Amino acid sequence: MMKYLYPLLLIFVVRTASAQQIDKIITKPYVDHLIKTLSSDEMQGRATFSSGIDKAATFIEAEFKAIGLKPLKGASGYRQSFYRYQISPLATAVTVDGKVVNTTDIAIIGNSAESLNFDNINGDGWIKLDPAKTFREQYRALAKTKKRQLVLVDQKFKAEFTQLKGYLSAGSSVDEKDLKQDIPSALVMVLTADTAAKEFTVALKNKITKMPLFNVAGTIPGKSKAAELVVFSGHYDHLGILPAVDQDSIANGADDDASGTTAMIALAKYYKKLNNNERTLIFVAFTAEEIGGFGAKYFSQQLNPDNVVAMFNIEMIGKDSKFGKNTAFITGYEKSDFGKILQKNLAGTAFTFHPDPYTQQNLFYRSDNATLAALGVPAHTISTDKIDIDPLYHTVKDEYSSLDTENILSTIKAIAISATTIVKGTDTPTRIPKLSN
Repeated sequence: MMKYLYPLLLIFVVRTASAQQIDKIITKPYVDHLIKTLSSDEMQGRATFSSGIDKAATFIEAEFKAIGLKPLKGASGYRQSFYRYQISPLATAVTVDGKVVNTTDIAIIGNSAESLNFDNINGDGWIKLDPAKTFREQYRALAKTKKRQLVLVDQKFKAEFTQLKGYLSAGSSVDEKDLKQDIPSALVMVLTADTAAKEFTVALKNKITKMPLFNVAGTIPGKSKAAELVVFSGHYDHLGILPAVDQDSIANGADDDASGTTAMIALAKYYKKLNNNERTLIFVAFTAEEIGGFGAKYFSQQLNPDNVVAMFNIEMIGKDSKFGKNTAFITGYEKSDFGKILQKNLAGTAFTFHPDPYTQQNLFYRSDNATLAALGVPAHTISTDKIDIDPLYHTVKDEYSSLDTENILSTIKAIAISATTIVKGTDTPTRIPKLSN
């Protein structure tokens, strides 16, 4: 009997010691300090391209330095800088059969040229949306064509057109390669009762501004398996300033995603203190998640995805999940055995991970894990948010006071324990099938 009791006793002793160590390293005052700072009014909602997000990045850099993380290989500091180009419309002039179209009835999609002129002769002609089909399916199909084309939009679609125009009014953000198209594209959508266009002219002018972005990333080099990478991440950007509600206009983003960024930093502190990782650990705060996931996309392009063993992306862990206390869910749970490994390592604890209950929301491909997951990496997001009924999501009410810090603490500690065998190199999650281009 003793030969069976001894291993069980050993597991109990190791887990107890590990729990005590976590409690000393990941403390409530430390977590409170991180999340209160990141979600403070001083950060002005951490909007991409704002002074507030620069302050947040500076704070995260200071935490990484205090922990003792090293910059990524080849980098001189923690900021992983890159650029996007902001396209701001300056002038739009469209005529159809000799009549000048009111600018309120024009929406331009996909144009990234400083100046572009075309007509019915040197463009790709015109097309009319079919009133019998949905606006969304036709718009999505056209947006992929990269043509220079006039699109007549039936008055039936006025509501959808107005919504799209409002979304496009602030301009767009593109990569440098998008500025260098041999033949610049533009879909010129015109809301009209006309059913045909014999002749048309289009003249577009944009202002192009080079805009800096930066992820904040640090690493703990591995030992025997240093070439194998494990990524822990959260996005530190949010929405910035919104229309005021009760005289409050700052979207603090405490849960989304100061909570996940806090978890990532706390895990960096924990694993640095342990100093027993066989695989190389990367800790990264992503920028621009809210406007297209550009930070995660850039990060993914800087490494070989075949070297990434797993990605723990942490998003919105500030409140109990629908499964109750000491629970979280994992997006894409069925796509690899990542979740099963995590749950195995939590055996004997009070915490459990569950499959994503909101599959209809397509969360797996809506967060910063998506780019690496599409490349075959077991990259998953861990969350506790009741996304289907969360009244504070993307509002000015997402503040520190709305959070359950005990829930944040328990989730961070559960991630720390559950990742143990992946960090040490004894477990390797199965790969996710790559998405075709």
